[in-house]
Amino acid sequence: MRNILGRGDTVKITIVAFTIYSSVGMLSRRSAQLLLIILLFAVAPGAFAVATTSNGSHTASLNLDPAVAEAYQHFYNLDYDGAIARFQKVQQAHPQDPMATVYLLNATLFKELNRLDLLDTTLYAHEGFLTSKHTVTEDKDAKRLIEGLADHAVQLASDRLKRDPHDIDALYARGYARSLKATYYALVERSFVSGLHLALQARGDHEKVLQLDPEFVDAKMVVGIHEYVVGTLPAPLKIMAGIIGVGGSKAKGMTLLQDSAKRGTITSVESRTTLTLFLRHDARYPEAIEVATELSQEYPRDFLFRLEEANLLKDAGQGVKAANAYTALLDEAKKPGTFQSAHLELAYFGLGETQRGQRAYPDAAAAYLSAVAQPTVSADMKHRGRLAAGEMWDLSNERPQAVEQYQALLAEDPNAPQADMARKLLKSRYTGH
Repeated sequence: MRNILGRGDTVKITIVAFTIYSSVGMLSRRSAQLLLIILLFAVAPGAFAVATTSNGSHTASLNLDPAVAEAYQHFYNLDYDGAIARFQKVQQAHPQDPMATVYLLNATLFKELNRLDLLDTTLYAHEGFLTSKHTVTEDKDAKRLIEGLADHAVQLASDRLKRDPHDIDALYARGYARSLKATYYALVERSFVSGLHLALQARGDHEKVLQLDPEFVDAKMVVGIHEYVVGTLPAPLKIMAGIIGVGGSKAKGMTLLQDSAKRGTITSVESRTTLTLFLRHDARYPEAIEVATELSQEYPRDFLFRLEEANLLKDAGQGVKAANAYTALLDEAKKPGTFQSAHLELAYFGLGETQRGQRAYPDAAAAYLSAVAQPTVSADMKHRGRLAAGEMWDLSNERPQAVEQYQALLAEDPNAPQADMARKLLKSRYTGH
């Protein structure tokens, strides 16, 4: 294997399975969210019976609680504060239930990912995410809160599993908490080894859930994601994955995801957002757009679902439709109360990318700079926007304006991942190559 694979491939095999898994959640809030966003069920303390839903799938009784459903409505519409407040009440009412804590962890995590502009699915659509650098300003208080909630949920679940190793609800809750903590490590800290370790533990928990109850459909999502990812690896990498005990089948993964998308109780939305990412990976754009449109119609106040529609149109090569979708989204966002937690820089940047592809360079530069100017823009997005705007000004033969953007980038952070390219372009204009 050493003669077949380079160092980058060796690193990739240790992180790719988790990386793509976690990116999904992002998509739905996302993403995200997201990029991976896995919403699982919960059980009321002292009442751990599995309930059967109208579609024949099994879930936990607390998952059907109207208070939980109401909180998720706020979550899916990106009202993170509203969701957190409601999940806190659920946790207070069920202090010994690990899933009650996991609900709160999930909303807290994705609020932080949204703040950091890490629910932009275009970051994870290509393997460049594995090696590229992203400037992230980590909030230590948020980290402590997220880790504390995750550890508390895992401890509650593990305590129950000591009493009953076949406690399905506890297995599912522990796997979910582990997956969310892994998501934080991979996306914020880019600690892929730690993330992979937790992600594999999460998969193990959910595989055992399905062994105990094949109709616990929500558990199919995490397992399906891992099956698909490993199944898409090149043969040499798949062999290495097998050596460390990670197997996968692309077809099996899609089947599991489609079932959780159709019949999952609280993983339906997450499974569908995952499907849009995997369908995009397979260049099955019409199917991906159909799923994204369905989600945006179901949750019209979720800015990221609407953004994903435009992103998919762009990636499908439908430039005019994509530009119209970005523009319509930005126009709607100007109306008070339309969207919560909307990061408009993501739409402006996508519009700039679309106009760049159409060779409308001055318009693209203006869109990139609009992204840079947003109050919610992350440092990484700001630097990417300045570099891209400078390139567009160069292609428009507006060299002074291009130089201004390269210099501004270096003034903001001379050590940014884009800084070396800015220095290069100060010496020689960008020509598109």
